[in-house]
Amino acid sequence: MTERAATPDVRQMLNKVPEVTIWFWVIKILCTTVGESFADWINMTLGVGLVNTAVLFTAVFVVVLGVQMRLRRYVPAAYWLTVVVVSVTGTLYTDILTDQAGVPLWISTTIFSILLAATFAVWFAKERTLSIHSISTTSREAFYWFAVLVTFALGTATGDWTLELTGWGPGLSILLPLGLIALVTVLWRSGADPVLSFWVAYILTRPLGANIGDWFGLPKSEQGLGIGVFGTSLIFLGAILATVIYLSISRADVIEDVEATSYVPPSSPQRRRATLGVMAAAAVATIGLLTWANAQPHQSALADEGPAPSCDSGAPLDQAAATKQVAADFPSSSVNDYRTIVTDTQDLVASDDQSGAQSRITDLETAWDADQGSLQPKNCQAWTYVDTQIDDVLTSIRASSPDQGAEDQAMTALLTTLG
Repeated sequence: MTERAATPDVRQMLNKVPEVTIWFWVIKILCTTVGESFADWINMTLGVGLVNTAVLFTAVFVVVLGVQMRLRRYVPAAYWLTVVVVSVTGTLYTDILTDQAGVPLWISTTIFSILLAATFAVWFAKERTLSIHSISTTSREAFYWFAVLVTFALGTATGDWTLELTGWGPGLSILLPLGLIALVTVLWRSGADPVLSFWVAYILTRPLGANIGDWFGLPKSEQGLGIGVFGTSLIFLGAILATVIYLSISRADVIEDVEATSYVPPSSPQRRRATLGVMAAAAVATIGLLTWANAQPHQSALADEGPAPSCDSGAPLDQAAATKQVAADFPSSSVNDYRTIVTDTQDLVASDDQSGAQSRITDLETAWDADQGSLQPKNCQAWTYVDTQIDDVLTSIRASSPDQGAEDQAMTALLTTLG
């Protein structure tokens, strides 16, 4: 693609993004993973809430992006901090559409796809290039960061939609984006358009990194490694810090010359058309795979992340009716286990052991999620009633400033329903 020279009144800088080496993709995936897990930790574990977390990270994004935009060259620490924050922010925007506004994931995917295509169209019409080797003016950098924000939102919607369609666990779900990224790499080496290859791979790293984060963070009962979202955040933040320090010292990913270009495999119009055809065929095959998986009996892997499903028949239950139905339809052994955990947590709260209470109540969350598949079909209304009460208990205990009165009230109400 041709490069249009900046006019004298446009702020001209050294290239503001790193060279696309293996380090670029490693740290990009690390940033995506820590963005997912860190947002979950603040939103759910600390009890800040989805909307408040989104407002917080939007403000942080404005600040770090302002610092990044004022720099005149690529600075690894500032650039990758911006990527981490934009990863969290884009993810939260999609989560708000899904969990707060109730927008179906296929609609979110469509909306963000159209928005990204429009962004690229306007960017190219104005700058005549979409290459990241030319981010050397304020205008191009603004287009670049807006496109990055949309790719994270799109990647979140697409990845969650895939999990919703297939019901795949976190480990298995890693394979699809990883395989597609490997295919894009092979096609790039075979002469595919480098700009198209870059942005397709960039979008695919979002669901890959998020699935890795889920795999590390989820308990073993849910096919995860059981490290937890906070532990996962610390591991990947440490890896990001080590990588950024190395890149700051080695300057292995610095493009000093605006006109500099990285290695581009030999290509031709025939090769580009052929590789584009392979990409299209891979897209069709992926759609076919998802359609087949959706037709198989499964439970959505996102069932535990969203709001409790509603029941189509019957009036909403009051507590007396819910208590009666729980006793009649749910196994007494399971209900006794839940009561024991809640009672233990009450004792810990009463003794001012908030940390112990938070740890113990996680056992209730894990046990309840593990039993959802067997309990919900027995009595959907009773399950939904108890699920809402458990959410209230988790929110009160995980609040940043816990109120013992609110905690005890939520746990007492749950114990009453559990008999």
